[in-house]
Amino acid sequence: MRIILTGIWLMLAMPAFAQQENWKLVREKAEARLQEIVRGTRGAMGMEAVDLTSGERFSINENFVFPQGSAIKIPIMMEVYKQAGEGKIKLSDLRPVGRSHQVGGSGVLKELGDGTSQLSIRDLCVLMIVLSDNTATNMLIDLVGMENINRTMDSLGLKRTRVQRRMIDTAASARGDENLSTPAEAARLMQILYRGEFLSRAECDDMLAILKKPKRGGINSGLPENIAVAFKPGGIAGVSTEWAIVYLKERPYIVVVMENYELEGEAASAMKEISRVLYDYFWRLGRSSRYGTYVDPALIK
Repeated sequence: MRIILTGIWLMLAMPAFAQQENWKLVREKAEARLQEIVRGTRGAMGMEAVDLTSGERFSINENFVFPQGSAIKIPIMMEVYKQAGEGKIKLSDLRPVGRSHQVGGSGVLKELGDGTSQLSIRDLCVLMIVLSDNTATNMLIDLVGMENINRTMDSLGLKRTRVQRRMIDTAASARGDENLSTPAEAARLMQILYRGEFLSRAECDDMLAILKKPKRGGINSGLPENIAVAFKPGGIAGVSTEWAIVYLKERPYIVVVMENYELEGEAASAMKEISRVLYDYFWRLGRSSRYGTYVDPALIK
């Protein structure tokens, strides 16, 4: 278990001419609290938080590989948009909802008749992300192909982020064909979307708009209600994950938390507390003068 800190990141993170020894103490206390939260869970937990202004990071077990649950639906959506950009499909194309795709778990499409409804590909993406609809997800996996999703992840340098099975395929999961990623790679993927570095700025913004739609999660539960969060939670037996961009006006940041071997829903409370610690840290970072007083961020130079 470790947390990354370099002098360069610390200098970039601090308000101009800040008292370095004072802010270092604040940073060390945040680090210690994050370590305490992660150690307090009985499962294996990893996390990565990235300051989108300076690149400063908090990292604990960030290269551990974890099953992803529904958080893996973000790479699936990215491949859908990629193939649409290549002209292979159109986001407005309609797809019938059929019995062969309908599976249990989260979502509403499992309740529809066999072939009685059609939805656009973009609408399937919305259902996949907002309601975590497993039927919509399987339709999209079959449409774009697992191998293509993984090839795109490879092209982004995310070689441990893998889609290896459809949703609610318990036999595949038992074989070890699990959907996987690491906190570091998930954070990098979210940073790519935030920066508009996948396909185009407009396409990234459209995917982020879907990810910002209201849903329940551990990270946003630890934040004030007025802060926008682009995120996707995931959960399967023994596993909880969440990939998020927190649009804190003073200092936007990414936070990814993953746990497996989980007991009694500990991950949800841990994610909420991690989120509170990071919010307090980045809010102060964006609001403080060089002497630690809180001022209008527009006046900080």
